Amino acid sequence: MTQFAFYYVGIGAAVFLLGYFQISLWVTAAARQIQLIRRMYFSKVMRMEIGWFDCTSVGELNTRMSDDINKINDAIADQVAIFLQRFTTFVCGFCIGFVKGWKLTLVIVAASPLIGIGAGLMFVAKLTGMELQAYAKAGAVADEVLSSIRTVSAFGGELKEVQRYDRNLISAQRWGIRKGLIMGFFTGYMWLIIFLCYGLAFWYGSSLVVDAKEYTPGTLLQVFFGVLIAAMNLGQASPCLEAFAAGRGAATIIFETIDREPEIDCLSEAGYKLDRVKGDIEFHNVSFYYPSRPEVKILDQLSVAVKSGETTAFVGPSGAGKSTAIQLIQRFYDPKEGMVTLDGHDIRGLNIQWLRSLIGIVEQEPVLFATTIAENIRYGRPGVSMEGIITAAKEANAYNFIMDLPQKFDTLVGEGGGQMSGGQKQRIAIARALVRNPRILLLDMATSALDNESEAIVQEALDKVRMGRTTISIAHRLSTIKNADVIVGFEHGRAVERGKHNELLERKGVYFTLVTLQSQGDKALNEKARQSRASIRQRSRSQLSNLIPESSVSIAGELGPRAYAVSQADKFKVCVQECKTTLEPAPVTRILKYNIPEWPYMLFGSFGAAINGGVNPVYSLLFSQILATFSVTDPVAQRKEIDGICLFFVMVGVVSFFTQMLQSYAFSKSGELLTRRLRRLGFHAMLGQEIGWFDDHRNSPGALTTRLATDASQVQGATGSQIGMIVNSLTNIGVAVLMSFYFSWKLTLLILCFLPFIALSGGFQAKMLTGFAKEDKQAMETAGRISGEALNNIRTIAGLGKERSFVDMYDAQLDAPYQAALKKANVYGACYGFAQCVVFLTNSASYRFGGYLVRQEGLHFSLVFRVISAIVTSGTALGRASSYTPDYAKAKISAARFFQLLDRVPKISVYSDKGDKWDNFQGNIDFIDCKFTYPTRPDIQVLNGLNVSVKPGQTLAFVGSSGCGKSTSVQLLERFYDPDHGKVLIDGHNSTHVNVPFLRSKIGIVSQEPILFDCSIAENIKYGNNLREIGMNEVISAAKKAQLHDFVMSLPEKYDTNVGAQGSQLSRGQKQRIAIARAIIRDPKILLLDEATSALDTESEKTVQEALDKAREGRTCIVIAHRLSTIQNSDIIAVMSRGFVIEKGAHDQLMALKGAYYKLVTTGAPIS
Repeated sequence: MTQFAFYYVGIGAAVFLLGYFQISLWVTAAARQIQLIRRMYFSKVMRMEIGWFDCTSVGELNTRMSDDINKINDAIADQVAIFLQRFTTFVCGFCIGFVKGWKLTLVIVAASPLIGIGAGLMFVAKLTGMELQAYAKAGAVADEVLSSIRTVSAFGGELKEVQRYDRNLISAQRWGIRKGLIMGFFTGYMWLIIFLCYGLAFWYGSSLVVDAKEYTPGTLLQVFFGVLIAAMNLGQASPCLEAFAAGRGAATIIFETIDREPEIDCLSEAGYKLDRVKGDIEFHNVSFYYPSRPEVKILDQLSVAVKSGETTAFVGPSGAGKSTAIQLIQRFYDPKEGMVTLDGHDIRGLNIQWLRSLIGIVEQEPVLFATTIAENIRYGRPGVSMEGIITAAKEANAYNFIMDLPQKFDTLVGEGGGQMSGGQKQRIAIARALVRNPRILLLDMATSALDNESEAIVQEALDKVRMGRTTISIAHRLSTIKNADVIVGFEHGRAVERGKHNELLERKGVYFTLVTLQSQGDKALNEKARQSRASIRQRSRSQLSNLIPESSVSIAGELGPRAYAVSQADKFKVCVQECKTTLEPAPVTRILKYNIPEWPYMLFGSFGAAINGGVNPVYSLLFSQILATFSVTDPVAQRKEIDGICLFFVMVGVVSFFTQMLQSYAFSKSGELLTRRLRRLGFHAMLGQEIGWFDDHRNSPGALTTRLATDASQVQGATGSQIGMIVNSLTNIGVAVLMSFYFSWKLTLLILCFLPFIALSGGFQAKMLTGFAKEDKQAMETAGRISGEALNNIRTIAGLGKERSFVDMYDAQLDAPYQAALKKANVYGACYGFAQCVVFLTNSASYRFGGYLVRQEGLHFSLVFRVISAIVTSGTALGRASSYTPDYAKAKISAARFFQLLDRVPKISVYSDKGDKWDNFQGNIDFIDCKFTYPTRPDIQVLNGLNVSVKPGQTLAFVGSSGCGKSTSVQLLERFYDPDHGKVLIDGHNSTHVNVPFLRSKIGIVSQEPILFDCSIAENIKYGNNLREIGMNEVISAAKKAQLHDFVMSLPEKYDTNVGAQGSQLSRGQKQRIAIARAIIRDPKILLLDEATSALDTESEKTVQEALDKAREGRTCIVIAHRLSTIQNSDIIAVMSRGFVIEKGAHDQLMALKGAYYKLVTTGAPIS
């Protein structure tokens, strides 16, 4: 026995080394693969044409990048190594069986095809795919809602959105439970077959030993052990197959995207670059429809020539195809018929990156990135010096407001530029376009967000920079385009007229109609005002000519360009450092509390798991009993005993079938219900936070969506099927130890000395992996933030040609999880190797001591086998339990993150029933000495003692330069924020004491940049009132009032037409009118109009303005507008500067005062 004991020690040492290499190398390989898959997937997504994004939800893509790729990782890391180990053991076991006793082995093999689980696992892969699809849809909903949180809050849509999210979770839950049931069935079926094989093998094997005398008991043991261990390892490989099935389901979707060739590959090196660019652009019989709406023709045989160096203006009603034409020039789409040429060359043959580098674009709804102002401008031209950035800022009239900020050019603009006013964002976007020094300038409503004061100067700047450039301008304010070299009138996707301002007026066509409509609304701007404005422009010319004063040079000189060259990836690293707050792992008891409603499932699942845990010790008992039968001398008694034991094997198999199915179904159901509950609660908690919480870069939509997707599913690592495994292992150990003590306490004590080592390796592994889980989570959230921002703003990124930059930033964030995975691989490998090695060392000591007990104390040899096999199999159960420690560690960290969110008490609660409510709501509003700073920018005083009142039914108009606090005051009224000092009174009630849902239900809002949801037109309008069910008659009535009905009825699907992500399938004017209909259907007592008609063409504006005038009858109305003609009829006009009101009164009163307002109306002079 001593010799065999040394063999065991040698094998143990070898197993330690092999186990370490097996796990660490596979985990390392998987980490590399996953890093590569993430990189390839994001890179391919960023290469896709814009049409693909129109048909694909951004939220879905974010979920795929987090959840689905994690499932691939689970399938290819340690699981492959463990599967190969199990499979090799299976093959070797059968080889030993065939060599030592082929007859018995053949009998066992004959039953093996019954373990035909392949078909079942194929089915499971399909179910996993369906589950992931449902989760991806839920992720898309979450991303859309979190990106539009202000709109959701304003219209009280929080609970409605939670229900919409939950509907997708229910679908995912259903597929997950089915998967659990099917996996339980196949696992139970496999154990049934294995135990039937045991019974058959012992029955036939005993015949060969006792009756035929062909085998000795030793040969029977070798054959049986060989085949038995082979079969057991095949059974233990089933969790690996489950992981493979889930990984295959996820990989199918991921690789479909990776393998797809984009129709327009923006990162392709193909295509030629012209040596000299004149800038002649021509549309030749171009027809086009959007891929997501092939039934609606946007451009119809469009033929237009734009000459180099000239300014061409596109005019026409909303939806005529003006913006679409601009998108074709940028090659966001290719025409379905005809072609677009640059200097006579079809742009489809030109290199895309080179083509887009020639183009500077300024859009009506500018997109800024969550980095500094300097970096946002630098996106226009990588590597530009700080001097170049300052020059561009001055040209765009942005320099002065930037220098007023405490951090100046290093000021962070917030998620989507949320920390800047509309006009400030627009000027930064203009600076970004100008810094490119583009050959072609596209101005899509470039000055619509600017106040009168800035507009004249920025318009002057644009007039200056477009000299010598090919410029295409789209504007609804005809005063900004009448000096264009050529004006092209668009109607129904065709160019119906072309000429100069005076020529087109004489023709009395589309342009004449638009000018006539607008001039009626602009009576206030007389000829004298125009002359005054001309002198202002003259002054601004001299101001612009002196672009870089000495003080600016010294700023750039002292700090140098490098001081400003902070990449966005660096900003994100800073974010990660800030995120590293101490977070204690959550207690398991609290996690289980959330699973309490499923206690019957967990009880029955635990019952099944406990019986399954008892199966191994029972098997040891039966096996040792068979050995004992060979020492029985009476053949009849011997046969009877063998038959009884074989029958017992059959019974254990049948019981195991039902209990395995019960365990798998019950725990998968409880786990899926918990995941759904946590996701729903997490989403509910997120939507319940105040708006200031979302301003924090750590709570960007991308980061929150990633948190929802990964945290909730990882919490299952401490509940669900993991509880089943733990109960199984504990029962296994408990029954085995009790049984062993009963038969030989001395041998049991010796073997038990080794068990703590197995437990210790598991504990150490858990401790180490908890640390890695934290690091991984932070790095992946940062990567999620980058991908979320990139995908949400894909059009802007494509226009700037910055796809490669975002891919590089994303790649940089993947390095941290990769480095953590390499450390993790070594820890995991060492612990696994040690746990495997301990089993052999235990065998070495126990067989040596067992031999001693047989010889010295007369212990029966069958009892030695009984005790050793019982304890050693229970030791493997302990090892199996410790293999779940990585999941357990991740679960506790994820749960802690979740509970931190659930426990947070929002400063302004939308779910609280507390607060004042009253029946006779009048709409009387008083701002009393309001001071306010945004939580994320406490150093900038936005409101500085705002005092203004508006009585019920009156209209109050705020005017003033960008960033003076106009929109902020509206946000205080909505209770998105509360004032730091002073108060807002509504009907005499302090707004901080008013019930939030009640207050918001009385307010309707139309913003300058309307947010629509990815659903039908009707559903978007119904969103205006989430307190009751809205009928179609009301929807149509609201649409008619907003001048929307006729356009909707011209669409093939009418009110059921899907508007696309963020309303991407509609023109701006169409989106704005849906937003107005949404506000009208709310029937509010207070109406807030923040630049409500800025996106409308002249024709629509007049009718919508009439609709708004009608809608605000009998309502308190607060209007913010830069076009002074739209606010002249207001009861009170409040002129704001630097956060307070400098003068107020009716139009005539203020004109008589001849103060700031008078100057603004007559000359457009700055408000001081």
